[in-house]
Amino acid sequence: MISLAYPWVLLLTLAPLVLLTTRKKSEPVDAPVIPVGHWLSGMPGVTNTGQSTPRWRQLLVLLAWLCLVLALARPQHVGEQIQMPVTGRDLMLVVDISPSMEEQDMVFMGRSINRLQAVKRVLDDFIDQREGDRLGLILFGTEPYVQAPLTFDRETVRTLLNEAGLGMAGRATAIGDAVGLAVKRLRDRPQEQRVAIMLTDGANTAGEITPDKATEIADAAGVRLYTIGIGADSMLQRGLFGSSRVNPSRDLDEELLTRMAEQTGGRYFRARSLPELEMIYDSINQLEPVEQDGQYFRPVTELYVWPAGIAIAIWLILLANRLVSGRYHPTDALGEVDRG
Repeated sequence: MISLAYPWVLLLTLAPLVLLTTRKKSEPVDAPVIPVGHWLSGMPGVTNTGQSTPRWRQLLVLLAWLCLVLALARPQHVGEQIQMPVTGRDLMLVVDISPSMEEQDMVFMGRSINRLQAVKRVLDDFIDQREGDRLGLILFGTEPYVQAPLTFDRETVRTLLNEAGLGMAGRATAIGDAVGLAVKRLRDRPQEQRVAIMLTDGANTAGEITPDKATEIADAAGVRLYTIGIGADSMLQRGLFGSSRVNPSRDLDEELLTRMAEQTGGRYFRARSLPELEMIYDSINQLEPVEQDGQYFRPVTELYVWPAGIAIAIWLILLANRLVSGRYHPTDALGEVDRG
């Protein structure tokens, strides 16, 4: 939709008509008109035939004036109404990428995939559903690091997660340091919006901060911590003497993860398969809902540059024409409209 910011400015389009009317009333009696080339034509007060302003020049001057007035009225294109998302949460995803996440005890479409691949698939949908939240991503192994700071750009968070590789952060598991880093990134955010979701398949084996100390810091900072332990309870492992059933999640410290979540007001979840992991993130979506109501706005694109540009181009054309004909005087343009 096209609209004008200052529609009353259009009254200036009547200015040439007013000037023309008043000019004609106040002008003295015309001097005698002498044919071009007569010896009297050079005398003061004598008008030469053929010296009247061409009609096309008058029309161009009038068009330039109308364009300038239109530019002053500030034409704008107002777009369709768009809903602005309201931040429901500042949500930090904390993902274990230690080598143990390479264990292929998850099944997708009938084939085995490793734990990190399963996490990427499930988080892809989870990230897509968190419109209106600021999401961040921390990856950890021996040391944690911020892969993506808190942002509304969910596509970037998704891309950076998919680019994460096993062992990029070391071979150990620093749960305490990872939680501590998440709290550091969240503590300056509004009190009721600080949420961290940590996923791991092991126990704390590295780091300068113990998980219990990190939990105390999170609780004091008002960060709700949801912990997820991933890994199957049993799987067949082939060996030289046949297959045997083993527990691939024997290193998972469920007691610690439960304690960390409950102390901060969150919950601990156990993901033994890909469907369970999907259900867990669905549950978190319900526990930490995204706000649906937001403010609305209409994008506005300024269009005044077009009529202003046309007006400038017309004036340049008229100036060039006068210079070429050798008849230019600084006051000529002022009388173009009412000269005949």
